[in-house]
Amino acid sequence: MNINVTAEPPTATELMARAEALLPLIEAQSAEAERLGHLTDEVVRELRKAGLFTMLYPRVVGGPEISHFDAMLIHEKITYAHASAGWYVGVNNMEGTTMAVYIDQAGVDHVFAKGVDITIAGNGVPRGFARKTDGGYMIWGQWAYGSGIQHADWIHTGAFLVDEAGEMIMGPGGPKVIIAHHPRETIELKGNWDVLGLRATGSFDYAVKEGTEIFVPDEMVYDFDIEAPLRGSHQGTIGLAGFSAWAHTSFALGTGRRILDELIKVIVPRRDAFGPSAQSASFRFQFAQNEAKFRAMRALVLETWKGASDTLEAGQPLSQHQMTMIKLCLRYSHDVISDIATFAHRAARGASLHNTVMQRVYRDIHAGTQHILMSDQIFEECGRALMGTTDPNAPWTVFGVADGGK
Repeated sequence: MNINVTAEPPTATELMARAEALLPLIEAQSAEAERLGHLTDEVVRELRKAGLFTMLYPRVVGGPEISHFDAMLIHEKITYAHASAGWYVGVNNMEGTTMAVYIDQAGVDHVFAKGVDITIAGNGVPRGFARKTDGGYMIWGQWAYGSGIQHADWIHTGAFLVDEAGEMIMGPGGPKVIIAHHPRETIELKGNWDVLGLRATGSFDYAVKEGTEIFVPDEMVYDFDIEAPLRGSHQGTIGLAGFSAWAHTSFALGTGRRILDELIKVIVPRRDAFGPSAQSASFRFQFAQNEAKFRAMRALVLETWKGASDTLEAGQPLSQHQMTMIKLCLRYSHDVISDIATFAHRAARGASLHNTVMQRVYRDIHAGTQHILMSDQIFEECGRALMGTTDPNAPWTVFGVADGGK
């Protein structure tokens, strides 16, 4: 290993304090970020300096490698201030950590030659293609939703593996997919991020130049369904399936809490033709229902992730049931915040029609529910596992239990 790790990484407590110190800046620059279509350079610079983009990175590359549970609480806090800032934090931790624990050592030595402070973005959902060649892969295609790519040093790209004839190579669970990592300068942005919500995530489409391919060496590539990390603690054993669930579920916690708090700010001082809104028995009843719904969801999420973190910290892999609950929380948390946001929007009676924080959070929540990981098939797989009809030894992948759907 050629990485020189000398500084003691920050603790979870220190990272939370740094995050809380940055919240006023994140809030103050959120409107400008929304206008730009990506976070401001200053906010990104401060998040990097605080180590919040790398809090899950393994200690062997200089990262703090705090628990997923502790990182979730920090992610939740940042997302509460500005969902797009939380999205950046989630993406960089997810894609950077998986790269750090799954690629070969030569790749790690190259990426982290100057230290742990790197940024990464892209889309691991395969939209392009890869062909094996001597020493690596030739990659081509166009990808969508490269969240945070405006500020990325490295690109994380999913690609279908094809043979010399261009036909997809099949594996036990379907087409073979690889995750390739390549420098930011190897791609071009399409500049097409004009969307309903999560406007400041800069989730532009990107592509290699039309009619060209890029070479990505073997040491910068790993298999989409990889299970065993090559370095770091047991945290890496949750794979892309677990890391992606962590990022999106953390987003749900922060935005769900914020939309309810913004609704309170609207309702308590408001008087209309029906009198003081806060005195409406109907509103009080519905607000209590939605508050309970959010708190119950959050309790389930934290119980699930605390148990998972304790298991991993004990040096044990997660059981299939634990991964099932992680995936269940992923989808369920978004169902809950979607319902809560719809209630808040209707109860506000016009307040969220205007360009306010409440409107922004409403849009961000419904943008988050559009992700492919919120598909009904995720819940279907959870149901299959919870009924005990899966192979109990089969691992979870990003999209389901890898037992052939038996």
